Amino acid sequence: MKSIRIGTRNSALALWQAREVARHLQNLNYLTEIVPIVSSGDKNLNQPLYSLGITGVFTRDLDTALLNDEIDIAVHSLKDVPTKLPENIEIVAYLERDFPQDVLIKRKSAIHKEFHELKLATSSLRRRAFWSKHYPTTEFFDIRGNIQTRLQKLEEQDFDATILSLAGIKRMKMDIDYEFLPFMIPAPSQGVVAVAGHSDKKEINDILKQISHKQTQICVEIERNFLSTLEGGCTAPIGAFAEKIENQIRFKAALCSLDGKNYIATDESFEYNEEENFGEKFANIVLENGGKELMTEIKTQL
Repeated sequence: MKSIRIGTRNSALALWQAREVARHLQNLNYLTEIVPIVSSGDKNLNQPLYSLGITGVFTRDLDTALLNDEIDIAVHSLKDVPTKLPENIEIVAYLERDFPQDVLIKRKSAIHKEFHELKLATSSLRRRAFWSKHYPTTEFFDIRGNIQTRLQKLEEQDFDATILSLAGIKRMKMDIDYEFLPFMIPAPSQGVVAVAGHSDKKEINDILKQISHKQTQICVEIERNFLSTLEGGCTAPIGAFAEKIENQIRFKAALCSLDGKNYIATDESFEYNEEENFGEKFANIVLENGGKELMTEIKTQL
């Protein structure tokens, strides 16, 4: 077989993810070639993602390259991937999840400030909403760009702190101080690198399945089914995290109003079986407990 062409965004973090997939494939003696592609989400750093009015802003350029046979596979941070995929594209492999958490990073001058005193920079509706539930008077600022850009903005601009994914900090081996946020439920499938393939490329897809981590796949499918049932796309304030310990699953999830005042949560432990769609089941419970009206309200506000 000729070299497997791996499509990726061209940020440092995305290239790390692509190299990680390449390493797994090379361990099985397959040749690989990394093909960087500039995504629409990386071209527009001035607007917050939710205001662009589309899901899949970081994935559609790679989708196009995949459908046009410019690449054989596409590597994504799974939390950026819409739950509804384009025709002929499927998620074929999931690398083992490493760090799902969100963490708070303060600028040096704000290191002694309490959480409720912070001026916070984040463009994520989920992070804003979950934070507002606990600290409703917070002043928010939009921030976009890669980790390095955000940290630079943190020191240069008029806010005290930002929230980042721990996975990015760890993968980039960054030596920075951070604080865990126990009340911040991660985005569905946060901390997971996924590989998308073309459904016609059976041979390559079979190879990819050899590097997929089954336990991670089970957990993120529950999270993504929860998200898709709530019709959250990638923008509504929805957190979901499933963890598998032997045959038991602990699933924590929540839907939150944009201002943080209305919060509908679920926290379940159950025995896993392949037949049942647990994500859909728990999302329907949230919808029946006021989630339907809340989703309508969020869509109207957006």
